[in-house]
Amino acid sequence: MIPPRPETEATEKTPVQIRRYAWYVTIVLMLCYTLSFVDRQILSLLVSQIKADLGISDTRIGLLQGLSFALFYATMGLPLGRIADRTNRRNLIAICIAFWSLFTTACAGARSYATLFLARMGVGIGEAGLNPSAFSILSDYFSKERLGAALSVFYIGNLLGSSLALIVGGTAVQAVTRQPFITLPILGTIASWRLTFMIVGLPGLLLSLLVLTVKEPVRTSLSRDSRGAVRMSLTETVQQVSARWQSIAGISLGFVFQSACNYGFTAWVPTYFVRVHGWSIGEAGRALGFVILPFGCLGLYLGGYLSERWQRRGVVEGPLLVAIPSAIGIILFLVPAMLMPTASWSLALIGPGFFFLVLPMGTSTAALQVIVPNQVRAQVGALYLLILNLGGLTLGPMMPGVFNDFLFKNPKMVGASTALTMVIAGALMLIVVLATLRPYRAHYRKMHPAAD
Repeated sequence: MIPPRPETEATEKTPVQIRRYAWYVTIVLMLCYTLSFVDRQILSLLVSQIKADLGISDTRIGLLQGLSFALFYATMGLPLGRIADRTNRRNLIAICIAFWSLFTTACAGARSYATLFLARMGVGIGEAGLNPSAFSILSDYFSKERLGAALSVFYIGNLLGSSLALIVGGTAVQAVTRQPFITLPILGTIASWRLTFMIVGLPGLLLSLLVLTVKEPVRTSLSRDSRGAVRMSLTETVQQVSARWQSIAGISLGFVFQSACNYGFTAWVPTYFVRVHGWSIGEAGRALGFVILPFGCLGLYLGGYLSERWQRRGVVEGPLLVAIPSAIGIILFLVPAMLMPTASWSLALIGPGFFFLVLPMGTSTAALQVIVPNQVRAQVGALYLLILNLGGLTLGPMMPGVFNDFLFKNPKMVGASTALTMVIAGALMLIVVLATLRPYRAHYRKMHPAAD
């Protein structure tokens, strides 16, 4: 191994200062992820208003929440991941935040289903650059044993964003939608739901400036090839991925199904409480937000802890093992939660169900990052997100809408539609992860011979 040329100016720091700064970077990136989920999930609270204003079905709402965002979020991740592997990742993240924030705000001006669909595509393009770059940056700040814990903290942004969208967004939606229309300077009279997109979109421009306080880390584990180059060509990148295709495909496909459960839950559960239990959207948002935040944070913490503990004991597939209790918990708790006769029983099961749902969210990403060279980490992360989101982010919101419109043909059966989606996805997740354990062990040991 030949050490790479530093990309940033070196400074003398103690190990404690280095660790503290690494966690500062993690917190900043977590805040970025938080904002991305606020912008992504706010639409789930506006289902009734958008349907009434634009005259669209549950299936088209599901496509709006899933496919419109996922299509470009997934496909743009590959070129942006390659850019991240070859340029300054910090600057790329700042640009992407500004981009998706502007398109979130642009959703307020959409006058038809088609234009709202296109604006959501723009949000997806911007958000596509965050995760691959963040995965790569954190892989340079943390050891392979601690990376699972760091990425679990990063994924807390998912929970904070979802919770803020539910708690604050639900309250804001309830406040601004008491009147069907609202008059604003310059914009004139608009449907009140449109104001919500402006409220959550504009603060992103400030967060993009905070990202500039993060130092681009020196890239670690860069080995030179026979020509003395540390960057890999596209052909070499494909070769690296092909050599590990079983692990990469298995992890990606397994977490397509975990993602389908997650996005199906966030897209339709607020509507479930409104339609089935007669709650207002503000009541549903606050109740769900206050339930999923503590249970979700505990699940992410425990998932990272278990992954790190198992790896220190020599269980190299520890990051993947976390997914097994997750799949079982989804089936045992979240599925029946959608079928309960009372709202209180649903909430009682949603808490532990969400705990199990999020257990492996950070560790799955860490599992991928530690079996590939630094030069392709962002691109492999982008490939993972491509599969994850074309599958999970599309199917999760879409399938309950499809089941509602074509199987049950009853808007109030949204709970059964969501439960059916999660029981199928949870079972498939368990099967795929179990099948991936053996090839993953081989690829890990090939990358880290000292693990033997």
